[in-house]
Amino acid sequence: MLLNPNRLQRKYPDSRSGEIMAATVDFFESRGKARLKHDDHERTWYSDFLDHVGRNRIFASLLTPAEYGASDDCRWDTYRISEFAEIVGFYGLSYWYPFQVTALGLGPIWMSENEDAKRKAAAQLEQGEVFAFGLSEQAHGADVYQTDMILTPAKDVGHGWVANGEKYYIGNANVARMVSTFGKIDGTPGSQEYVFFAADSQHDRYDLKKNVVNSQNYVANYALRDYPVSEADLLHRGMGAFHAALNTVNVCKYNLGWGAIGMCTHAFYESITHAANRHLYGTVVTDFSHVRRLLTDAYTRLVAMRLVASRASDYMRSASADDRRYLLYSPLTKAKVTSEGERVIIALWDVIAAKGVEKDTFFETVAREIGLLPRLEGTVHINIGLLAKFMPNFLFGPDGALPLIGRRDDAADDTFLFNQGPTGGLGKVRFHDWRVPFDSYAHLPNVALLRQQIDVLAEMLASATPDAAQQKDIDFAFGVGQIFALVPYAQLILEEAPLSGVDESLLDEIFGLLVRDFNSYAVELNDKAATTDAQAHFAMRMIRRPGHDPARYQQIWTDHVLPLNGAYQMAP
Repeated sequence: MLLNPNRLQRKYPDSRSGEIMAATVDFFESRGKARLKHDDHERTWYSDFLDHVGRNRIFASLLTPAEYGASDDCRWDTYRISEFAEIVGFYGLSYWYPFQVTALGLGPIWMSENEDAKRKAAAQLEQGEVFAFGLSEQAHGADVYQTDMILTPAKDVGHGWVANGEKYYIGNANVARMVSTFGKIDGTPGSQEYVFFAADSQHDRYDLKKNVVNSQNYVANYALRDYPVSEADLLHRGMGAFHAALNTVNVCKYNLGWGAIGMCTHAFYESITHAANRHLYGTVVTDFSHVRRLLTDAYTRLVAMRLVASRASDYMRSASADDRRYLLYSPLTKAKVTSEGERVIIALWDVIAAKGVEKDTFFETVAREIGLLPRLEGTVHINIGLLAKFMPNFLFGPDGALPLIGRRDDAADDTFLFNQGPTGGLGKVRFHDWRVPFDSYAHLPNVALLRQQIDVLAEMLASATPDAAQQKDIDFAFGVGQIFALVPYAQLILEEAPLSGVDESLLDEIFGLLVRDFNSYAVELNDKAATTDAQAHFAMRMIRRPGHDPARYQQIWTDHVLPLNGAYQMAP
C-alpha cells in the first residue's frame, strides 16, 4: 500500500513515464543518505538535482502540455505527476519544492494566450530551466486582491511599461529565466488592471535581494527597479490575470498532498525498522501495546492519505466546464492530507523518540519540515473555509447526471486545467451522491458509524443552520468545516478502495480513525463560544464509540504493519 522506491509498482501506458520515476530514484539512491543529509545541514543549493532533471528532460516531459512539447513524451498528466511528487517528497521537501514552484510558475504561462511565451517556456524546459511564481509579497502574503508591483508607461520609449515593486517568498526566483510576476498596471483606482508578466531573474533591473529562509531552497525576495516590460512579456491583463493566479493554485495545491505522503512514507520505514530492532526493559519495542497502536494509527492514516490523493487525481484529470468537482477535491487534498501528515509524524515521533532528532536520520529532516506543507498555498483555515462553499450542494443536492469517473491512468494531456475559465461560482458546483460508496460498504461497522455521524451533521445544518454571523466567524466556520471535510475525505477513500484493492479489515480500521476524528471535532464544536445550545446538542449527538475488533487489529499489525520492518532502507 506504500511507495517503496526499490520496487516501483505503478503501471503506465508508456515506457517513458516509468523511466522518469526510476531515474529519479536512482539519482537519490546513488548519492546515498549521508550525502542527502550533508547537503540538508549545509544548506547546499541542489544544482546537481536540477542538472539531473535537465539532463533527463524530466520537467520537460512532465510539465509541458502536449501541444507545445518537443517530443511525444510531453504532456501534463496529473496521474504521473503525482507519483513524481511522491518520490521527490520521499527524499525530502527540498527536492519536492523546486518541482512545485516550477509547476506554479508555468501555470500563468500555459493559461495565457501569448503563444510566443508558451513556445519560449517549452524551449526553456527542454534546456533544463526552472520557473517561478511571483505572486506573494511581504506585506500582503498571497492576497490576490493586493499588490504593490506596479507597471507604469515607459517614458523614454513609445510603448511598453516599467515595473517597480517587490515580491517575497518566491521559490526558484534566483535562477528562473521566466518568473511569472503578478502586479497591476497603474491608473486611477477604478482603472487599474491586474497583470501577469514574465520577468527574467538574470536581467540587470532584477534585484535579487536575499533568500528569506535558512534551507537548501532559495525562497527569494526580489525587486524590480524600472524593469522594462513589453507587450511580448505580458501573459494576462485585467481579470484574466486574477483568474490565472487562482486557477494556477487550484491545479498545484493538489501536489502538496503527495509531498506529505512521500515524506511520511520514508519516515515510517525508518521508524518501524528502528523500533522493531530495539530492546527496552527486556522487550522488543514493537511489543509494547502503545507502540503498536501508534504505528498502526500512523500506517492507517498514511494509507488513507494515499487513497484520497489517488482518487482526487481522477477528478482532476476528468474536469471540464460541466464537471468542476475537482475544485473541492484539490483543496481537500491540500488541507486534509497535509494535516494528516503532521499527525502521522507526531505519532511516529512518539515511537522513534530521541532517535528522531539525530542528525543522521531522515526523520530529523521530516520532523523539521512536515509542518510547512499545511501552511503553503493557503493555510489549512483558508482551504477548509473554501470547502464550506461546497457543503450545501455536496450534502443536500446530488446531481445524478454527473458521469461516473473511473481510474484515469491513460496517457492523456490534462488540457482543461489550463482552460478553467473565470473563478467563482463555487456554490453552484454540483456533486454525485456521496451516500452511494457508503452504501457499498455499509456492512463494515465503522463505515456505518461514520454514516450515522454524518446524518446528524446534516440534520444540524438543516434544522440549526449557522446564521450569517456564525458563517463570518472564521473560528466557528472552521469548526464546522473540519467536520464536513471528513465527508468527502471518507467518500474518496471508499471510491478508491476497490480500485486499489484495499482489504476490508484495513478499510474498517481506517474508518475507526475517522469516527474518532469526527468525535474530536464534534467536541470542539460543542465548546466554541459561538455555538448555540441547539448546535451544541447536535454536536454531542454526533459522538460514537468506534467499533473495536481485536482480530482485525491483529491482522493489520501482522499482515500490513510489522512486515515493513526493514522493507526499505536508503543506500548509505
